Amino acid sequence: MSALEVVKKHLGKPYRDLEFLLECLYEVLMENGEEEMANAIPWINETTPELKKFDEKYMQLYSIVFQLLNMVEVNGAVQARRTKENDNGLASVKGLWGERLQNLKDKGYSEKDIAELLPQVMVEPVLTAHPTEAKRSTVLEHHRTLYLLLVQRENSMYTGIEQRSINAKIKLILDTLWRTGEIFVEKPDVASERRNAIHYLTNVFPEVLPILDQRFQQAWGEVGFDKDLIRKVDSRPRVSFGNWVGGDRDGHPLVTHEITDETLGILRLNAFVLVRRSLFNLVKKLSVSCDIENAPEALKARIKSMAEELGERGQDALDRNVGEAFRQFVNLCLAKLPVEVKREHAVELQESEFRYRFSVELKSDLELLQATLIEFGAKRLAYSYVNDALRVLDTFGFHLARLDVRQNSDFHDKAISQLLTAASLDGESFLTWSEEKRVAFMNNELLSNRPFTHPSVKLPNEANAVISTYRVLAKYIKNYGSSGIGALIISMTRSVSDLVAVYLLAREAGLMEQTPEGLVCRLPVVPLFETIEDLEVSPQVMQSFLDHPITRRSLEYQKTLNGDKRLTQMVMVGYSDSNKDGGILASQWSLHHAESRLAEVGENRDIAINFFHGKGGTISRGAGPAHWFIQSLPHGGVNGNMRLTEQGETIEQKYANKMNASYNMELLLAGTVANTTSDILGSKEKHPIEDVVAWMAHESRDFYASLLEDPNFITFYGEATPIDAIESSRIGSRPARRTGRRTLADLRAIPWVFSWSQARFNMTSWYGVGYTLEKLSKERPADFAKLKELMQTDPLIRYVFTNVDTSLEATDESVMKEYAAMVKDKDVREDILEKLTSELARTRKMMDSILRTSFAERRSNHYYSSFIRAEALSPLHKTQIRLLKKWRKMKADEKSTPEEVEAVLFQLLTSINAIASALRATG
Repeated sequence: MSALEVVKKHLGKPYRDLEFLLECLYEVLMENGEEEMANAIPWINETTPELKKFDEKYMQLYSIVFQLLNMVEVNGAVQARRTKENDNGLASVKGLWGERLQNLKDKGYSEKDIAELLPQVMVEPVLTAHPTEAKRSTVLEHHRTLYLLLVQRENSMYTGIEQRSINAKIKLILDTLWRTGEIFVEKPDVASERRNAIHYLTNVFPEVLPILDQRFQQAWGEVGFDKDLIRKVDSRPRVSFGNWVGGDRDGHPLVTHEITDETLGILRLNAFVLVRRSLFNLVKKLSVSCDIENAPEALKARIKSMAEELGERGQDALDRNVGEAFRQFVNLCLAKLPVEVKREHAVELQESEFRYRFSVELKSDLELLQATLIEFGAKRLAYSYVNDALRVLDTFGFHLARLDVRQNSDFHDKAISQLLTAASLDGESFLTWSEEKRVAFMNNELLSNRPFTHPSVKLPNEANAVISTYRVLAKYIKNYGSSGIGALIISMTRSVSDLVAVYLLAREAGLMEQTPEGLVCRLPVVPLFETIEDLEVSPQVMQSFLDHPITRRSLEYQKTLNGDKRLTQMVMVGYSDSNKDGGILASQWSLHHAESRLAEVGENRDIAINFFHGKGGTISRGAGPAHWFIQSLPHGGVNGNMRLTEQGETIEQKYANKMNASYNMELLLAGTVANTTSDILGSKEKHPIEDVVAWMAHESRDFYASLLEDPNFITFYGEATPIDAIESSRIGSRPARRTGRRTLADLRAIPWVFSWSQARFNMTSWYGVGYTLEKLSKERPADFAKLKELMQTDPLIRYVFTNVDTSLEATDESVMKEYAAMVKDKDVREDILEKLTSELARTRKMMDSILRTSFAERRSNHYYSSFIRAEALSPLHKTQIRLLKKWRKMKADEKSTPEEVEAVLFQLLTSINAIASALRATG
């Protein structure tokens, strides 16, 4: 029985859909005269192509079929959830509104308790463009179209003729996909990455909002709660979006101040495109017969004043939909949007008097519209149609997504050094000053609002880059306010001077404001704690920072500006570097422990610490089931706020279609509400085996570090993985190393994880686990027994070890050995490979002992998905190894021309792309 037949037998329909799509692809290729390719399609053909023939054409074919597999599995999951909810109610699917609200009710929380907390909740995914997304946006668009056609096939309302038409469209898209290049021939620029982010922000997420609201209201009613408590948009949890594309410049020289300025403008323009679309939908729906004279007085007065302000444009708005005052009012709102419209499209910003400048102005008008509709008796319309428009405005504002600006602390140090030199001070010695001397100097400087230099002074590289960017932000705030800007994020924050330094730089650019009490910063200054060492000292750093008078004043200023109920300080924690330098157990515990201690630091000062989770697309970089992740956070780790990065391929995997996007957003919203309720209304409890977990983290970190410190490790890593090819890839616009130095410390965590996963080692997410569990079982058997007991009930334990379990399933020892064979030095190869394989065997053995059943029994869907993938992955891995050897040999051969080397690299990158598609993971 073939692998496809086996999986069809156990899991059914999704894999019948796969068979259908593969047969369609077969027909397309045969019609195109591609008989060889048609017969090479895996799972439906009995023969495997000869490896020597396996060129980029074959790899593109395999990449496409794996994408089809991913697609049917996503659709299968969506349909399974729908069926389960239909049969058993909304509370039957874990992590979603139905289950979360029922759990809160069962714990004794009343509908009023929960309703009072809802407006305090904010979920904010932040889109980034790290070098992970290996598919072109053109290809992603074809995938989205194909997915919708696949969903249409589910609908029994279509006749046989209509179904044949759908099938023909599917073949058309498959033909187009086959003819479309899979990877970037040149590295994408920031503009193309920005276009991809804006696509999701304008085309996917707006469609998700009404689904989220509808499901929330249904679940609220299903548990017996009063729907009147959540009728208004402002009474529900909020959604917002952030963006790093065009703002994140940490090790990214292509992101200049001009790019940031351009990005802010493009985001604002696209926000108006979205708001305009929303208002047009409102005009279409509000076909309420009521002339202006008979409209409620408040609406009538506002229509009159708006029409007078807008003059001829106001009269044009009133001339449309005569006799329908509510529509005429929305027409006036459209006329007040500050955009130039050509052929019914907003094409550029056009600020002028009497047009909206801030989103709160439009919100006030929409709230007036809602109130007067209710007064008119059209309550259902007011709470449906107008709520939809208010939700779009509340989510996207006039900024679309909040742009963060991130830079490295070392870069800031150089910038200050250069500023001091430009001011005829001793800038060079600043770099060698002690922490105490730096802080004392900065504090003294910040007693005054006087900058170091005049704006006309030409500054050196780093100083110019930082100050020019901050001036762009200051100009934006002056024109539009600060709602479109997220935070100033300092990566590799190690001391309080790294944070206070930003105040000094902000002063230079006009981002500080003089108040009677002293200077305040207009934007949040946010540390990013990444390594285990930085996480360990983070509470001390934040104590000093929060006690700094400028910080305290700035938080008060920002609280007033944002209308918050209490002081809030954002803290970003990184899930990548901590794993890279300590392994998964040490990383997860360091993050959990640091977050708990940081929350206490805030509580002691009556400041809410809002965590920003820098997570990636793989388990080594913080990925895992979202609802389990949120549950695993420590008490005080949510505080009504869930901000997290969505990186690379995770954006496409989670949000490519609206049903899957709404599922993933609902997990975040429902989980954040549940944890916030427990954090605020529940009591804090110490983790039941905190000391044991801390001991395990320490032991596993030492064992993991012993591997990285092995003198043979770097050589093995460089030769046994495709890291050198990944560093040459066209996947993202961002360099793979922060400074270009070839050291393990300087290598970004994303290519580090990507390279290990390509070669199927995945060592970053399991190495050290087996050793630690075995040692625990022998030296502390009672604690080991307690760990096993908590595996089913404790959120942190379950989350961490389930992720390890998932990584082990993706690890293939036979493939590991094939890649390891590329290591030239036998001693190096045998030394490191033996350490990896022996720890892999031990980890598998110990994981089976604590999880008690086989992977196939525990997680059958995942098991069979891996089973079917394994068959088709084998030729891809063998081909990648062959190409790696060839490419490396050609690079070292002076006789090889650059064109010849480039041609082989292109084939190699195609193999990387195909394997990434197969594994659903880059970095």
